[in-house]
Amino acid sequence: MTVELISVGTELLLGNIVNTNANYLSKKCAILGLSLFYQITVGDNKDRLESVLSQALSRSDILIITGGLGPTQDDITKETVAKVLKRELILDEESKQRIKNYFYQFHSKKSTDDKDPVEIISENNWKQALKIDGSIVIDNHNGTAPGYIVEDSGKVVILLPGPPNELIPMVEDAIFPYLKKLQDKVFVTKMVKVCGIGESRAETKVLDLIEGQGNPTIAPYAKSGEVHFRITASAENQEEAERLIEPVIEEFYHRFGDNIYTISEEETLEEVVVKLLKKKQYSLVTAESCTAGLLSARLVNVPGISGIFNEGFTTYSNQAKVKHLGVKEETLEKYGAVSPQTAKEMAEGAALRTNSDTALAITGIAGPGGGTEEKPVGLVYISCYVRGETLVKECYFKGSRQKVREQSVINALDLLRRSLLNSDY
Repeated sequence: MTVELISVGTELLLGNIVNTNANYLSKKCAILGLSLFYQITVGDNKDRLESVLSQALSRSDILIITGGLGPTQDDITKETVAKVLKRELILDEESKQRIKNYFYQFHSKKSTDDKDPVEIISENNWKQALKIDGSIVIDNHNGTAPGYIVEDSGKVVILLPGPPNELIPMVEDAIFPYLKKLQDKVFVTKMVKVCGIGESRAETKVLDLIEGQGNPTIAPYAKSGEVHFRITASAENQEEAERLIEPVIEEFYHRFGDNIYTISEEETLEEVVVKLLKKKQYSLVTAESCTAGLLSARLVNVPGISGIFNEGFTTYSNQAKVKHLGVKEETLEKYGAVSPQTAKEMAEGAALRTNSDTALAITGIAGPGGGTEEKPVGLVYISCYVRGETLVKECYFKGSRQKVREQSVINALDLLRRSLLNSDY
């Protein structure tokens, strides 16, 4: 089945709001095995929205429309869909009552006066109690605008509110299960996540598998410092789909080895690293120069990190490296701040001062200025200390200042991951 995403809102076209809904819904469609060929963003204009809807209905089985369900004049989605489908808008008593209840609850928390909440509900709020005739109403437990499912001549039109905190629970609780029932097959997806190898080289390693794919399918995705491969199998049941996908996963491990850090779609590189640290009961400290806290910020995204993360040093200046990490002044004078010698002393000094089992240190030239012929922009040294053993990795990254910093963090995490995997302790 084919699906099309239509995002409604002039604020999206102007870039005032980032369209995170499209990203979220695309992933959900992929999990369900739905073929997503088009994503359209249209402003709050009835004529243009009507044209987009008519075109989408001519080429797609399922339309998922987000935004434009609010109470204001520029919220036109429901009215326009009704017009295109030649259906009436009728009052839904349950939705009306839910709007009343929402305002009663809100009023009781925010106000101390004796005014009846119904009196403060503006007239335009009641438009949200109108539904497209024959539609299935999806309750909104986090706002006043319900969602809708309209089945029409073999097509399905799904209308969802724009705010992600309203849309996501609605999809998880009602829309995803509904779409799953429309599928006559079960889809199983694994995301093979690879790091420590470039995009072109990674794709070349499995190009024969991609070109000869059938069921399962293989789709590569380039990330900053990583390459992800989505492997999806379809079958009559879960067991059969998993049986089909298993040999493909095995072949990926055969070709990539420990470049693969997970086959879970949700698991991140930092989560894998923290899991290894917890398994070995190792503590961690970070010492950052050019990344200026980006590494520690990524690590603390992981729940429960406080159990193993001792401290994070941001030592941008040479004086800070000497004062807080014990880097020798003669090392800085002889080799400079961006050198394998300094990176090594940063990691070992951080571990010694905090009594940590492991340490990561990063020093480099993120740019856009500051580079020389000998030490160009993008040169980064990463040092990893694990229980008395220290490794230093020399890297050359291309791209913007932020890109260099992001790739430095990914490579640091990957270096620690590999060191932990190879650790005998």
